[in-house]
Amino acid sequence: MRKSVDHVKHRGEPDEVLEAVHAVMHAYRSQQFRVLRDAEHGATHMEGRALGFFARHPGATLSELVAHAGRDKGQLARLVGGLRERGLLDARVDESDRRNVSLHLTAAGQEAQQALRREGRKIASAALRGFSEQERHHLLELLARLRANLGGSEEG
Repeated sequence: MRKSVDHVKHRGEPDEVLEAVHAVMHAYRSQQFRVLRDAEHGATHMEGRALGFFARHPGATLSELVAHAGRDKGQLARLVGGLRERGLLDARVDESDRRNVSLHLTAAGQEAQQALRREGRKIASAALRGFSEQERHHLLELLARLRANLGGSEEG
């Protein structure tokens, strides 16, 4: 099935710009979802994000994941529980304060996260095909300004 191409003259209205950003992210997430779903570990989008967070922040806690993701603690506790059951995350109790539990990727979790990153890079490379390095940097600057105008931080 061929995808239709929008040949409408764009005027650059603010709502049109944000709709374009949304459409790009929808297309990216759609491809990412297919990759995650079809991967060996069958991860969801949020599971992939959690694995990425613990890869970047080994030993972080559930509370730190909640603060980073801005999601409901109960939802993320279930998600982390599922990742632990599947052998992708390991929990270690802090001996000095047994209430603190640090979370770490297992070897299988590292493998899954690396596979998801490789696939994500393929999607990103395809999306940015034909963009020069200068164009990519300019786009990042523009998106950072957009995010700052919306009150979001520039850290992803």
